[in-house]
Amino acid sequence: MQSAVKATLSPDLAVGRDWWRGAVIYQIYPRSYQDSNGDGIGDLRGIIARLPYIAALGVDAIWISPFFKSPMKDFGYDVSDYCDVDPMFGTLADFDALTAESHRLGLKVMIDEVLSHTADIHPWFRESRSSRTNPKADWYVWADAKPDGTPPNNWLSIFGGSAWQWDTSRQQYYLHNFLAEQPDLNFHSRAVQDALLDVTRFWLERGVDGFRLDTINFYFHSQGLEDNPPLPPEERNDQTAPSVNPYNYQDHLYDKSRPENLGFLERFRALLDEYPATAAVGEVGDSQRGLEVVAAYTAGGKRVHMCYSFDFLAPEKISAAKVRSVLEAFGKVASDGWSCWAFSNHDVMRTASRWAAGEADQTAYLKVISALLMSLRGSVCIYQGEELGLGEAELQFEDLRDPYGIRFWPEFKGRDGCRTPMVWDGADSNGGFSKAKPWLPVPAKHLSQAVDVQQGDDSSLLEHYRRFLAFRRLHPALAKGDIDFIESEGDTVAFTRRDGNEQIVCVFNLGSRPAEVNLGGRSLQPLPGHGFSGQTGAGSIRLGGYGAWFGRID
Repeated sequence: MQSAVKATLSPDLAVGRDWWRGAVIYQIYPRSYQDSNGDGIGDLRGIIARLPYIAALGVDAIWISPFFKSPMKDFGYDVSDYCDVDPMFGTLADFDALTAESHRLGLKVMIDEVLSHTADIHPWFRESRSSRTNPKADWYVWADAKPDGTPPNNWLSIFGGSAWQWDTSRQQYYLHNFLAEQPDLNFHSRAVQDALLDVTRFWLERGVDGFRLDTINFYFHSQGLEDNPPLPPEERNDQTAPSVNPYNYQDHLYDKSRPENLGFLERFRALLDEYPATAAVGEVGDSQRGLEVVAAYTAGGKRVHMCYSFDFLAPEKISAAKVRSVLEAFGKVASDGWSCWAFSNHDVMRTASRWAAGEADQTAYLKVISALLMSLRGSVCIYQGEELGLGEAELQFEDLRDPYGIRFWPEFKGRDGCRTPMVWDGADSNGGFSKAKPWLPVPAKHLSQAVDVQQGDDSSLLEHYRRFLAFRRLHPALAKGDIDFIESEGDTVAFTRRDGNEQIVCVFNLGSRPAEVNLGGRSLQPLPGHGFSGQTGAGSIRLGGYGAWFGRID
């Protein structure tokens, strides 16, 4: 066995305070989970109705994508009131009821905080844009035009075009890393930081257990407003933005991932530490330095608890070699940090279409890679519908709602295809999601994968998730232990997870052909309960296509 990746020492804290370390977090996109009032849009009451399903799945926490007041130009990621629920989703009383019921069922509640930018109708921005001398004049990133009237520099928006928008009131440009309707807050202002920490305290007082921090590395920009240098074509990738987006042509040295962010994250962590058993996970979008940023943001136990980068969210298919290289790289740059791994979310093509489409047995493939995900050192995010094996919905242009997809159609079709409604009832044309026309169509092919179709079928992907999550709960090493990779070849991944006196060997075959992994002639004892059926030989593991084995070495 070689290439040990250091374990993070468990902090000497009250029991349960580090629940997040190794937690499985279920992501809910509220617009598409369950409609309770017949308007075709999911809501908080709908989530409450489905909490028993989530608890029965066996996860530890839920992460709810934004439900705050918003003009919905970016479907809630453009916030106009951080401390209230948009009527589309319900009320603060509904949120309180959701939190109480989640806690009753043993689920932690994490909410999505969008701190890097607001909606352009937010009262803060309305005041900021009104003049250059008002009390909030510096709460957003304003800059004069160049002498020829063009934007201050070459920074680009992820959603296309310049990251600068001209404002006629101030006769200046303001920065927006996403839509023009999403102006960026100026984190160099202490007053802005204080206001956002007050928002965070508001939700902590309401009983939330943690936060998912949207675009955490976009908080600060360089005050010098230097041009980003070009990125050589051979260094470009599509981890953060699709390949058709010129955003990938720059090395984003000055518009994000700035060192000043560390000080704010320490202020944020100090606030969370006032509330026992809370945690935060940050989203890091940086195609060149993602793991290094994650390492910096999670180091020393004084910033955020964990982060996730886009290493396994990019179009590039997962492979045995990539799994090992990413985990080992993280272990080297972040030996005292913690990652949260995900194969899918509300921003990327669903795994069944992105990776499984060409596999001989898609369900078997999805079973083995989900077991791999849930066995890696780190915490885990599972996006709604992945436990059903839903594929990317094929939508017509007229069905699109996502401004990102509309802008880059047809080479990039946007994010609507992974945001279509959850399917509960295979006999209902709307999948049991709503009695009205859903805000996005329910693909007919999804109906055969509905919850009621898979439930009780031991061979289904849903029951696999339930079974494996139960197996994982029985073995703390799979949640909190360190990881040592074992030499293997081809499509196989092998490692041990170790926590205290428990050591588990995990072996996976990501390919369709049988494979064998030699463990040095040692005596092997399989563990039951995970649903896979690898065979042991004379110190080796023989796996069928898309197989896995879990056990101990005597």
